[in-house]
Amino acid sequence: MVQKQKAILVGVNSNDQQNYTVQMEELLNLADACDIEVVGEITQNLNRKNKVHYIGKGKIQEVLELFDELNADIVIFNDELTSTQIRNLEKVLECRIIDRTVLILDIFLQRAKTREAKLQVEIAKLQYMLPRLVGLGDSLDRQGGGSGLINRGSGETKLELDRRQIADRISKLQKELEILVAQRQNQRKMRKKSEIPVITLVGYTNSGKSTIMNAMLDLYNSSTDKQVFEKDMLFATLETSVRSIKLSDNKSFLLTDTVGFINKLPHHLVKAFRSTLEEVSEADVLIHVVDYSNPNYKQQIEVTMKTLKEIGVDDNIPIIYAYNKIDLIDREMLEVKEMLEVEEMVQDGENSKVEKDCIYISAKKKTGIDKLVNAVSQKAFAQYVHCKMLIPYNKGNIVSYLNDNAYIKSTIHESNGIIISLECKKSDYEKYQEYVQINGEFTME
Repeated sequence: MVQKQKAILVGVNSNDQQNYTVQMEELLNLADACDIEVVGEITQNLNRKNKVHYIGKGKIQEVLELFDELNADIVIFNDELTSTQIRNLEKVLECRIIDRTVLILDIFLQRAKTREAKLQVEIAKLQYMLPRLVGLGDSLDRQGGGSGLINRGSGETKLELDRRQIADRISKLQKELEILVAQRQNQRKMRKKSEIPVITLVGYTNSGKSTIMNAMLDLYNSSTDKQVFEKDMLFATLETSVRSIKLSDNKSFLLTDTVGFINKLPHHLVKAFRSTLEEVSEADVLIHVVDYSNPNYKQQIEVTMKTLKEIGVDDNIPIIYAYNKIDLIDREMLEVKEMLEVEEMVQDGENSKVEKDCIYISAKKKTGIDKLVNAVSQKAFAQYVHCKMLIPYNKGNIVSYLNDNAYIKSTIHESNGIIISLECKKSDYEKYQEYVQINGEFTME
């Protein structure tokens, strides 16, 4: 059994940040996800981070003493370090230095399964390394083994490569990625032609997006081989999964699962995953999944909304807030939280162009999924047309098509054809307009 590396966490609380404690808790979880044991933590309150060492000289001495006392192996910093900071810290501390970005990159390296995801992560990794070659230079030889971190994984790049070689490698990977991106864009064009609404799940990492997708598949699709991977861990989903959901009224939508967000998500990753995240910007409706059992859920909502804005998501896309994991909340507390949440939504709605809904669910228990689907239907199928059609008996193919693609409310057999009361797509209404009842009369009889 390989012994875990021991780490000390170091963070700077600039100007008394409200979410600083949350960030440090996340840093510990990120380290744990990389199989690193956190044995100590040091915080410094500063107006701004030290450009030379990230922390002040006095704190560096504290880190040294704690490092020796706890027999640690590495020091992990809560922010992305510059090459200068890495070089200076390694000289003083004489140990391996890791920052928050490296931890996130390493998790992405472990979780990436598809070729597209692997390319995106490797590009982000190399872009992170490129300006830090000088800072990393003295310690590159020590970065093999242990938990890996930054240089572990398929397609491993030799860390002694110079800037030109790394730049060439990035260029080559980006060309390969562009081919996959073009394929994804063509898929999106085909979806648009089909006029099937696209509903996209977004939210903080580990909020339950994949569990919601699987719950919907379980309730509305009989096939079990369409289930997506879900697990209670950070960044379980890196690949964008798209599944078709067909409801009992013959309405269908495409449900898209996306990579989760987190505080200080590295800009290299956001940039590298931009093609994947474009799925979000082209959605018809967003389901913003919130881990309602997390005491910091409001901050997680803010981080998600900020990230959506960074990737250029249109403010006019309707949003449904799915407050998940209500099974983990005390019932009385849940009722109080629901009331407060609705009040806040009303206030927010007065200053927003986007209509918002709040649905309280437990994806794991499948509680409230029907309400979530109803909310999706109201927004996604708002353009559906209610009408009556008289279809001649010799046009059985049209009746068959409408049975499969429209919601049939009633059928009446008359001497000259079948009168169908239905709800259908606007395009189908226009396509079969010659059979539609207008002002109480059918144009063709």
